[in-house]
Amino acid sequence: MKFADTLSFARAAATANPMRTALMVLAMAIGVAAVVVLTALGDGARRYVMEQFSSIGTNLVIVLPGRSQTGGFNPANAITNTPRDLTLDDALALQRAPAAKVVAPVVIGTSEISVNGKLREAVVAGVTSQYIAVRKLSLAHGRFLSDTDWHHGAPEAVIGSKIASEMFGSEQALGQLVRIGDRRFRVIGIMGQSGQGLGMNTDELIFLPTALAEAMFDTNTLFRIIIEAQDRDAIEPAKAQAAAIIKQRHEGEEDVTVITQDAVLATFDRLLGTLTLGVGGIAAISLAVAGILVMNVMLVSVTQRTAEIGLLKAIGAGSGAIRMIFLSEAVMLSLAGAVVGYLLGQGGAAVIRQLYPTLPAWPPNWAVLAALLTAVATGLIFGVMPARRAARMDPVLALSRH
Repeated sequence: MKFADTLSFARAAATANPMRTALMVLAMAIGVAAVVVLTALGDGARRYVMEQFSSIGTNLVIVLPGRSQTGGFNPANAITNTPRDLTLDDALALQRAPAAKVVAPVVIGTSEISVNGKLREAVVAGVTSQYIAVRKLSLAHGRFLSDTDWHHGAPEAVIGSKIASEMFGSEQALGQLVRIGDRRFRVIGIMGQSGQGLGMNTDELIFLPTALAEAMFDTNTLFRIIIEAQDRDAIEPAKAQAAAIIKQRHEGEEDVTVITQDAVLATFDRLLGTLTLGVGGIAAISLAVAGILVMNVMLVSVTQRTAEIGLLKAIGAGSGAIRMIFLSEAVMLSLAGAVVGYLLGQGGAAVIRQLYPTLPAWPPNWAVLAALLTAVATGLIFGVMPARRAARMDPVLALSRH
């Protein structure tokens, strides 16, 4: 029997029972669609996190108070207990590091901002004039904090765009006096809209000079120190120099954690990449279930088509031709299910992107290819048993059962 005749015969057999064929195609389609959608979610989350970390700047080295006891960066270690404070003097000392281009100390806290009887709570970031350059942020109006002595600082504030809108409305915010905590500040700048990033919305931040923020929160401990290296090749030297300077200042104690932006990105990339593989693997289980359904339906089909098999053998069709007919039918149905599932999965991913525009939920090419190949392979593997059973039938016995 020619291959074209085999395919034509298998197609005719598959379409002879529309309900059975539709159920088999649907079962395989659901499995493929699940793989495409779930891997799109997993890979979308990975891309989102990577983009968020990349948006905080480039060539960054971050010094955190407290010593991490693990071999790499752990997000849980970002908040640690420390035997010694990380201070402004430490940040000033880090400016001596040859590989450091810019050093920006950061203090974080919450306080209330009051304007003309309006009151709301906001996150306050105590920073220096270098912070905006390190973080690659932009201003919508005015200017950023003055480049003054880090231990003093002028009573001036830069506010996020949402705070400016809520507290001042259509009024001009620049130059206005506001009360933050128990102190008065003059608004000298309004940040450009940037939205949510790393769990912190810049549109709702208030930037104050570091020294004044420390006085407001009654602390001399920095939240972290951000260092921008001279270039990409200087990242590791900057990390080593920062660790050495702090160790020297802290009487030989290694009581801080120094991480690089690349290390953070690599860690999250590895974790979320593994998560994507995991959810893809879980979704692939449904393909195995669909394969079992294909096998069971094909076995029933063999039983129902006993007379047809006997007639084919009686007119000269060999066991190989019979086997090929049933295998072709199984693969054809699996391939149809894979294509339908691919379209459904891409549609599902598009809906997710529409509902959550910030999440780049695009299914990775490897997942799509793996799902399609697995679907076809599943149909082939689980179609072997029914095909072998059909091929072994004795033509006389098969015709006698008609």
